[in-house]
Amino acid sequence: MNSSEFKNFRSQLDKTQKQMSQLLGVSLKAIHSYEQGWRTIPPSVERQLYFLISRKSSNGRKACWRIKKCPAARKKQCPAWEFKSSDLCWFINGTICEGAIHKDWKEKMEVCRTCEVFTSLFQ
Repeated sequence: MNSSEFKNFRSQLDKTQKQMSQLLGVSLKAIHSYEQGWRTIPPSVERQLYFLISRKSSNGRKACWRIKKCPAARKKQCPAWEFKSSDLCWFINGTICEGAIHKDWKEKMEVCRTCEVFTSLFQ
């Protein structure tokens, strides 16, 4: 996530920088730094911000396993299925996206950013 994406999401949430710092559990100075591009946005902050955006309107979303047409065997091994969190598949580590479990957040988000389940959060 870059600084302009961060600012855009804060705007979508209709939060001040101070309110955002409270929601994300970081300092106001950190928010300033993220928005100015002086500081890299940590995965934990990025993840929480995506979560907040996803909860703004989560009605009517199709299950990720339906969209991705996951075979029954893969679906039953996937934490998104296990925890009935089809619109939070991007949030849960260990999901079996594109047929593989990703080693870390960065690798997982490379796949998620091109996935219609994830991109539907921002429409």
